[in-house]
Amino acid sequence: MTTPQGRLSAFRAALLRRAGWVLAVSLTVHLVITVLAGDMFDLKVYYQGSPSLVHGTLYDFVLHRSDPHAQPLPFTYPPFAAAVFLPLAALPWPVAAGVWHLLSLGALWLVVQCSFRLLGHPDPRRPAMLWTALALWLEPVRHSLGLGQIDLILAAIVLVGLTRGRSPAAGAGVGIAAGLKLVPAVTGLYFLAARKWRAAVWSAVVFFATVGAAWVIDPRDSSRYWFHELYDTSRVGQVASFENQSLRGAVARTLGHDGGLSALYCVLALGALAGGLLALRAATRRGETLAMVVTVQLLGLLLGPISWSHHYVWFLPALICLAHGPIRRSRAGQLAIAAWLVAAGSWMVPAAGKAAAHLAPGAALPWYLVALAWSYPVCAGLTFLAVARGGRTPATTARPPRPALVEQAVLD
Repeated sequence: MTTPQGRLSAFRAALLRRAGWVLAVSLTVHLVITVLAGDMFDLKVYYQGSPSLVHGTLYDFVLHRSDPHAQPLPFTYPPFAAAVFLPLAALPWPVAAGVWHLLSLGALWLVVQCSFRLLGHPDPRRPAMLWTALALWLEPVRHSLGLGQIDLILAAIVLVGLTRGRSPAAGAGVGIAAGLKLVPAVTGLYFLAARKWRAAVWSAVVFFATVGAAWVIDPRDSSRYWFHELYDTSRVGQVASFENQSLRGAVARTLGHDGGLSALYCVLALGALAGGLLALRAATRRGETLAMVVTVQLLGLLLGPISWSHHYVWFLPALICLAHGPIRRSRAGQLAIAAWLVAAGSWMVPAAGKAAAHLAPGAALPWYLVALAWSYPVCAGLTFLAVARGGRTPATTARPPRPALVEQAVLD
């Protein structure tokens, strides 16, 4: 008689054999929905705003959407990003949107593949297909693709550089990504923890090279960005928005207003910093590169003033690390996996935001919406806990899998 565990193992093996078909179906449905309902208004900011760099008016540009209640969207990235987007702006909009979407899908595949490579997985092709097929329907990834955001491309640039194993490539990847959008600069903390001094230097050199190149192209906008616009968070959006899944955003929704560096925020931020550093220290001691990178990225998202839900595309490497890495057997790791899948798979962050929009003006948020406002910070905290505790089985006692069981084990 077949046991439930045996049936589950048989299902996993069958799913792996059909991984290509699963990805093809998922991708086809995704493309059809995107063509019918895609807006990509963040991409429109890049597309329409970047030519303003030529005239020195980049940070005067504002995209006004058709919805009169929608917040106008200014260009908020460094001038180097506008210079990179200029060739895209030369294309007709439908072509530019199609090219960007295909680039983003390719970046998604690279994010999954590179995550498995950093784990040292022996044959990641089929499980990578399944994870890519699933990720297309999880909120941070789908939201990023729907908006035409750059998050997946930035994550891919960082991870591709890290998988090359050479300091210039790893540092250059982080430096270029940070030149496009400052958030990936937090990867420098990984270089310091791993004692990769040359990579840290390379990342700084390449980053300042992007700043210098943009300054030569447009000194006026460069001066305005680095000395004025960079510090104006109001240009980015409302801190208390449900889509802002940073600690500061969650605290603002809990208090009913943005308290800035309030006592509650400082306590929670220090707690997140301590938890993240403990997890980073544990992963460093065990030599788990992907766990180190994931910990650093999640810590940056928690401590930044504004971290939109689509910035959390790093949840995908986190899930792969939790599900396939050395900590996959730990209870803390399994709890973190369940939390990420529930939070991202149920789309509870945008759902909570829509529910709050129907409240009377000035009304306090009900407790359950306040709780949902903490979705991704809680998931990040559980990931820190899982990484800090590590697996239950020491690596030295692990036995190589028997050939007959290799196919079954790749989904563990």
